[in-house]
Amino acid sequence: MSHDPQLARHGLFDARVPRYTSYPTAPHFGPDIGPGDFARWIKAIPEGSEISLYVHVPFCRRLCWFCACRTQGTTSDAPVIAYVETLKAEIALLAAQLPRGVSLSRLHLGGGTPTLLSADLMRDLAKAIFAVAPMAAGGEFSVEIDPNEIDDARLDALAAAGMNRASIGVQDFDPMIQKAIGREQGYALTRDVAQRIRARGVASLNADILYGLPFQTAPRISDSVQKLLTLAPDRVALYGYAHVPWMSRRQQMIPSDAMPTPQERLSLFETARRLFLWDGYVEIGIDHFAKPGDGMARALQSGQLRRNFQGYTDDPTPVLIGLGASSISRFPQGFAQNASGTAEHTRAVRDGRFSTHRGHRFQGEDLLRARIIEALMCDFRVSRDELLQDFDVSAARIDSLFLSAKAEFGDMVRLTADSFFIPERARPLTRMIARAFDAYDSAKARHSSAI
Repeated sequence: MSHDPQLARHGLFDARVPRYTSYPTAPHFGPDIGPGDFARWIKAIPEGSEISLYVHVPFCRRLCWFCACRTQGTTSDAPVIAYVETLKAEIALLAAQLPRGVSLSRLHLGGGTPTLLSADLMRDLAKAIFAVAPMAAGGEFSVEIDPNEIDDARLDALAAAGMNRASIGVQDFDPMIQKAIGREQGYALTRDVAQRIRARGVASLNADILYGLPFQTAPRISDSVQKLLTLAPDRVALYGYAHVPWMSRRQQMIPSDAMPTPQERLSLFETARRLFLWDGYVEIGIDHFAKPGDGMARALQSGQLRRNFQGYTDDPTPVLIGLGASSISRFPQGFAQNASGTAEHTRAVRDGRFSTHRGHRFQGEDLLRARIIEALMCDFRVSRDELLQDFDVSAARIDSLFLSAKAEFGDMVRLTADSFFIPERARPLTRMIARAFDAYDSAKARHSSAI
């Protein structure tokens, strides 16, 4: 696959395209969505529904250079304590609008570094959340854990609160690469934290690893993947490092001359991919792997795999509410994003209102195109009959969309009487093929590399 000359002919090694964790993507959100829309969309949730909740903690003790997330460094606990108070006030605002009987299919604490919170703060926050919406039967409570910022007291607090899935960021185990990206985290420490998580009865473990990092070579990524496999994670995200120094100043600390070429990035991905497959993992979409018994592998098999702002998910709920600065929510009506800065977000909440400052209301063919793009990203296939069943659209219109993409990509895609699909040899082009169904102007944003 990595040596197919057609990949280069279609521009894989030059293109910058969205990751399509939403459609439309966040750069197309506008200021016409505000706190009132957010409140109305919450009120419209049916009583007794299951929803998902994402809580963003934007603080870190140290700012890793590779990270382009909205985070801020702090050496003091004072801003973290104040932020948790703001979250609790925001939860109270949510409680005032949320219909009766709502429970949580998924709860995820992300960041930043949510494990920056003390054990007492973790207990306090979990208590506030579950007072408003308890976990549903079979629900999943996951937390991003930084091995450099965790101890037994905090692990005990999270386990007691019901955490049943933990996610560890690995990135790479090579000391030279870790130093180059500002994230030093030894294998022994990571292994120890994984063991301590499992010792507390947490059944599921996720891990993130990156390809395309400075100084990364096939032997180095092979070594890191094999070390990661000794931890036996249930899910692995194999993300391509997005080098976007124009968006993230800290990335300017990373030596640009040590970055692999786009062709080398694809080779690094293929090297890691083969190792995961050889170890029995199921390939999920474009960049995830899961053990065969994991919920994500089952979702793929049953056609229930979905994609949201955290990547691939087996979460079936139509509503995802984001709390905290910069968090994005998804409703059947559209997207809503909180104020990005913690100060602006805090002011709004203290004034008794949500901090929603932009978003998007679904219109026209948004939902149709969103489903096509999600299906390609998840299953590499779109069913014509399912689109006709689920949307008020003509067969001629679907055929028009399919034929337009077929004309652009030729035999790198296939069109049958019932489906449009991407064969295995063309799957590195998936994000580019998805873009063929995107009606919005992608030139408005500088996206990451297509590979």
